[in-house]
Amino acid sequence: MRIGIYGGTFNPPHLGHLTSARLALEALGLDRLIFVPTSVPPHKALPSGSPAAEDRLAMISIAADGLLMGEKVSVDDLELKREGRSYTADTLRVFRDRFPEDELWFLMGSDMFLSLDRWHEPETVCALARLAAFARSDGDDRAVMEAQAARLRSAYGARVELLALPDTVEVSSTRIRENIPAERAYLPPAVYGYILRHGLYDTHADLTALSDEDLRACSLSMVYAKRHAHILGVEQEAVKLARRWGADEELARRAGILHDCTKYLELDEQLQICGKYGIVLDDLEKVSVKLLHSKTGAALARHVYGQCDEIYWAIYWHTTGKPDMSLLEKVIYLADYMEPNRDFPGVEELRKLCYEDLDAALLLGLEMSIEELNERGVPIHNNTRGARDWMLSHRKGS
Repeated sequence: MRIGIYGGTFNPPHLGHLTSARLALEALGLDRLIFVPTSVPPHKALPSGSPAAEDRLAMISIAADGLLMGEKVSVDDLELKREGRSYTADTLRVFRDRFPEDELWFLMGSDMFLSLDRWHEPETVCALARLAAFARSDGDDRAVMEAQAARLRSAYGARVELLALPDTVEVSSTRIRENIPAERAYLPPAVYGYILRHGLYDTHADLTALSDEDLRACSLSMVYAKRHAHILGVEQEAVKLARRWGADEELARRAGILHDCTKYLELDEQLQICGKYGIVLDDLEKVSVKLLHSKTGAALARHVYGQCDEIYWAIYWHTTGKPDMSLLEKVIYLADYMEPNRDFPGVEELRKLCYEDLDAALLLGLEMSIEELNERGVPIHNNTRGARDWMLSHRKGS
């Protein structure tokens, strides 16, 4: 296998890092790429006010997940666990022991590459891994990089590949750190959301008064990237349904943004949130993460993000439904069910019906859900049956 090792402080990780990583994967034919956040940089101290190691690890993990390459891209915290300065030679020794038969590539930016001969044990670095340096495509920069590559080959027998990445985002982490809101365009939205949620880089955002854009970033930062398309799809569909049926579009938007924000919390975390906010659970809910995330998502929407009761209840009931649902509750339930990324038998019929007869669509959605759960042998919550029965009774009597 060809394995790329991409080190750095990632303080914070930005689109330049991700663009470089993505193109290195392709240009070098890497089978795996591993981000390795530095604990204590050997040549300079971390800037004052830098996030704790666990926050930098969380941010680069979010950024790496956003590449949507599964196990091909990962993050390793070995330098964060190791005491003292984070010497690349020591790190590469670990990876060489771990992957004795594989071809290692150490990835670096131009500044790192041009100073490599002044590093701790540069000869060891060059012996343990091939070097891939990102070079801008302009002539002067390329010439300087070529000269350094020649010196390293001559002095240490280095195996060097210069990667011309003209699309690399030209921005420094320093510039981003100094003015996070203004430079947010250079950050993956989920990374920016993590920064806001944890008040990093002196952001100190009021989470109860976020713009739609910032609220969306916070929500995306709480889930795996594979869920982002669904959340954005629910937001989009909720607004369209609200417009069609006269619900409040902004409430629908915010409920859509937050509806799955706790989707990937473990059962014990879900139960802790329910206990903290006084949510009473029945026996089925106590053991079902799928049922709990709607309740805990509603709790965070209200208590962390300051959303109103209408949004709270729309999120609370978006998984099971309930008898006599409000208009906004129906909108969010159906938007979640048939947003554009959903693909299952009958979804096109359901989508069409949503814009013709909302109650008929809700009844169809509930019946489809009950049928699917029955086929899978999954217990059906009483509120789902109750919602279906209420709709049957209501429509028969109308």
